[in-house]
Amino acid sequence: MEDTSRKLPSPWLSLIPLVVLVVLLFFTIRVFGGDALGGGSQVVLLTTTAVASLLAMAFCGVQWKTIEKAICNNILGVATALLILLLIGALAGSWMISGVVPTLIYYGMQILHPSFFLVSCCVICALVSVMTGSSWTTIATIGIALMGIGEAQGFSTGWTAGAIISGAYFGDKVSPLSDTTILASSVTDTPLFTHIRYLIYTTVPSMVIALLIFTVAGLNHTGTDGGQVALYSNALATHFHLSPWLLIVPLVTGILIARRVPSLITLFVSAALGGLFAVLFQPHLLQEIAGGNEVGLAANFKGLFMTLYGSTQVEMGHAELNDLVATRGMAGMMDTIWLILCAMCFGGAMTASGMLESLTSQLKRFMKRRVSMVTSTVASGLLLNICTADQYISIILTGNMFKDVYRKNGYESCLLSRTTEDAVTVTSVLIPWNTCGMTQATVLGVATWTYLPYCFFNLISPLMSIFIAMIGYKIKQGVRENV
Repeated sequence: MEDTSRKLPSPWLSLIPLVVLVVLLFFTIRVFGGDALGGGSQVVLLTTTAVASLLAMAFCGVQWKTIEKAICNNILGVATALLILLLIGALAGSWMISGVVPTLIYYGMQILHPSFFLVSCCVICALVSVMTGSSWTTIATIGIALMGIGEAQGFSTGWTAGAIISGAYFGDKVSPLSDTTILASSVTDTPLFTHIRYLIYTTVPSMVIALLIFTVAGLNHTGTDGGQVALYSNALATHFHLSPWLLIVPLVTGILIARRVPSLITLFVSAALGGLFAVLFQPHLLQEIAGGNEVGLAANFKGLFMTLYGSTQVEMGHAELNDLVATRGMAGMMDTIWLILCAMCFGGAMTASGMLESLTSQLKRFMKRRVSMVTSTVASGLLLNICTADQYISIILTGNMFKDVYRKNGYESCLLSRTTEDAVTVTSVLIPWNTCGMTQATVLGVATWTYLPYCFFNLISPLMSIFIAMIGYKIKQGVRENV
């Protein structure tokens, strides 16, 4: 009762942990660069957690047990995501060494023309994500192969990753199979397909603009080197046993996803199937990974397990090709998992102290008209993504905080559900310490700050939500409720 009846901390006090976070991250990234996620950012998050906790106990009367409980609840909420990350690491390793990804890269380089690679990349990921409902699975499978094709065709990693992420999050946003789509509609009490239909008015224009940008960029691309593509193709064909039969693995994965088999089961089966095909098609690589001391079945067993859990390196005779086929396995996900745990500590401290609610309550003061209401919701969603470091928590908090405001102003719940997705789902991947940003940066091997400027769909969507609110297109307002 003591905690529920206490007053919220002042906005100025609540801003202190955020200021500390931004300042420390700025210096950490300046000092460590791309290695900041290897430990520096985690220390920053734990430091800001300590700052928020001390302020809460000293000035807000919050007991440590309350903060600790909130942190534990946050960590429990991402437990499944942590297991998914481990399985994605195993899947990425088995799909690479088995030859699945090299086969996709090899055939993709023959089919995808460089001038239309970026736009094709975005469309392919969008279609796969719509069918699967998962941006994570799309990026961890077809996304990795497309990164290899883009590198072979001379595109920078930022452009390729931006096209992949833009397409993947388009599907994640509008697919009826997407957990974020279902969550946003359920939290705001909006029928699922009503929510999806309403999303079209902001999502499709955002995607069209992104596709136009990728098309223009592709047509102006001059870095393609036919010799480079030939080099990649020949090297892959020389070192891997490439076969159309290897495409059975992604085909089975697609079937499992289409049948809505749980993600953990799908990823485990896919990783295991990739491991089986590695034994059947690439035993020479497994022996190379295992080292010269093992032969036969023992070498295959050791090489396969090392592929699933650890880093592997296949000598391709070229530094860029070595990096292309290198894998990190489950161990390569540990920095990300560590970072997520630290981010959940910070989010728990901010939530339990009431600082998060204090900051978002200030935004409600500006929600007098339609545009200011939508803009405040977008700003709140972004703030929650930054503070809680998890899109699911941000969707739940945004929907619950503004549900009554929209209803009292006479607006349909689908406006809130759409704005929540425009603000939270697509921007989560743009924040380095958010679970989505950390995951995709790790899976694609591209720093968040590197791909962020090229994720045009993700950058445009929140602005499009505000623009549609300004012109009032398809926005209905009923009778206001008395406050």
